[in-house]
Amino acid sequence: MTGETDDRVTEEAIDGRAITDGRGEGEVLRSSEPVSFYGAVDLSTGEFIEEGHELEGHNVAGKVLVFPRGKGSTVGSYVLYGLAKNGVAPAAILNEETETIVATGAILGEIPCMDSLSAPLSSLPEGERVVVDADAERVLVDGCEVE
Repeated sequence: MTGETDDRVTEEAIDGRAITDGRGEGEVLRSSEPVSFYGAVDLSTGEFIEEGHELEGHNVAGKVLVFPRGKGSTVGSYVLYGLAKNGVAPAAILNEETETIVATGAILGEIPCMDSLSAPLSSLPEGERVVVDADAERVLVDGCEVE
């Protein structure tokens, strides 16, 4: 990682490990809590509906969804796939550690997914537009272009 200012990442690429292929771009929607997609996200709208979760009321559609790891039921994989089929999936997923449930859902839904980033997830500015280029195993922040 290069160009770090304080704990925020600006105009730079962050390296990571690709879980799936592809490229997604969108605003960062970040949670410090693990996410269970089963029962937590409305399949038809992408709205986060888990009561008491810090993402409650937010919509994951087209966002770069950033959270430490998944939790809960294996049905969560099918929820991610369903979100993709309904056109309301996240544009990409970034985790500290991607466990099997999220990885399987991202693969089925063809959602770019990465983990083990060279910068902490908390350094990605909430609402900032980023590009997740899983093919190149990097995340671009603040308008950096993919080569």
